[in-house]
Amino acid sequence: MRVRRIARAAFAVTVASCAVLGPAAAQEGLAKIKTIVVIYGENRSFDHLYGFFPGANGIANATAEQKTQLDHDGRPLTQLTTFGADGKPDPRFPRVPNGPFLINSATVKMAPDKIAPSPIHAFFHHQEQINGGRNNMFAAMSTVGGWTMGHFDTSRMRLWQWAKEYTLADNFFMGAFGGSYLNHQWLVCACTPEHKNAPAGMRARLDADGKLEKTPESPSANDGAVQVYSSGIGGQVTRDGYSVNTSQPPYQPSGIPPAPGGDPNLADLQGTKLWGEPVPPQTARTIGDTLSAKNITWAWYAGSWNVALADGRRPPEEKRRVIYNRDADSPNFQPHHHPFNFYARFAPGTPDRVTHLKDGEDFLRSIDNGTLPAVVFYKPAGRLNQHPAYTDLATGDAHIADVLERLRISPQWDEMAVIVTYDENGGFWDHVPPPTGPGSGDRFGPGTRVPTLIISPFARKGFVDKTSYDTTSILKLISRRFDLEPLAGVRANAGNLTAAFDFTQP
Repeated sequence: MRVRRIARAAFAVTVASCAVLGPAAAQEGLAKIKTIVVIYGENRSFDHLYGFFPGANGIANATAEQKTQLDHDGRPLTQLTTFGADGKPDPRFPRVPNGPFLINSATVKMAPDKIAPSPIHAFFHHQEQINGGRNNMFAAMSTVGGWTMGHFDTSRMRLWQWAKEYTLADNFFMGAFGGSYLNHQWLVCACTPEHKNAPAGMRARLDADGKLEKTPESPSANDGAVQVYSSGIGGQVTRDGYSVNTSQPPYQPSGIPPAPGGDPNLADLQGTKLWGEPVPPQTARTIGDTLSAKNITWAWYAGSWNVALADGRRPPEEKRRVIYNRDADSPNFQPHHHPFNFYARFAPGTPDRVTHLKDGEDFLRSIDNGTLPAVVFYKPAGRLNQHPAYTDLATGDAHIADVLERLRISPQWDEMAVIVTYDENGGFWDHVPPPTGPGSGDRFGPGTRVPTLIISPFARKGFVDKTSYDTTSILKLISRRFDLEPLAGVRANAGNLTAAFDFTQP
């Protein structure tokens, strides 16, 4: 309790200091930051990783209603059961009492360096899981059932140590409901892609209440995973043509190969059975547009971008060795994690593509050389991004921590701010209701809380920031620092991350 009181007091001082300094002085302090780096991890909720962090709003604060998961009929589940790929109980995992449980415990026995199940994390599923802020339908609306209530003790992991040293935001929400695809879009444009002419097979099948239609065979969540009529990724496109669940870019690297005999730089417009059609080239205004308009340097660095690009350009009949490939020697590049590749401005052959879309090795070299642009987005390759099912938690923790160490000894460190956050919750439970209402929420989000670390010579030390943020807060910070035109979708009531900084520090 004492740690929590100290954190609250520190936050009160932060607010008071900003009020005394005024907007001009606060902006002067922000001008000390010359480089902003955003590192975007994968698929972990706040409670899932930081539910025991001292001073944070963690699992101990969850109400009985939030912890107790309901079945589809509204009654509490008798226990939590983990389901496998067949939707049936997975014998590898014990049944546990209904409520949050520790994954790396003597009972469940799964360490952070093991590859664990991945709950579905999809737009319509997620809204039902949140259940109006009660957060008590996570198990019922998951493909893995009760596993969604699992969390780790990560207190010995390296990112936890960085959070202890700098600032951890414990009220930061993923920008949009659902999965990685949509939340990457919200990171760069605070908007949802449009796919107005999507075929029927890509559209969500909803009931009269706007919820996913369950099949007659969909079982009790005590017995099996939820079954819906929409595709395995939950229906990619809304009734009115918004692309909300995992879809593929129109340009390589894409999960859709080139057309036979067609341009190797493009995805086949006919699509595939798995993915449907590629998303049409987008034209909405992005943070890249607003930065370029002010001649502010920026780049999106993607782990394994160059090898994935070469892999995507290969003839369609050849198996991809890098793109969505989980073989031991593959980086497992995920095309839907790279939002600018969906935009016409960054199409193959354009100057902006060459200038702004770069490889992860370019990122590391620029760190060491002190030549990072003013705004940096870094997306680790699949092997290193902490996404369940195809990688583990510990490998990504080590990679991101290594990048942070490299940044801290770089020539640009003294004027740098680093934000380490996660695209979305990965289908894992968190107890805090997302913000709602005008200026705070809309039809697309925000969704569940995710961990966010603010690391900088100017960041508050040993601080838990209680300000309400979402993914669009990153856009707010960048836009305020570089005096950019605001993006229309940024939520008015979301903070701009400045409460995490103290520019009076030596």
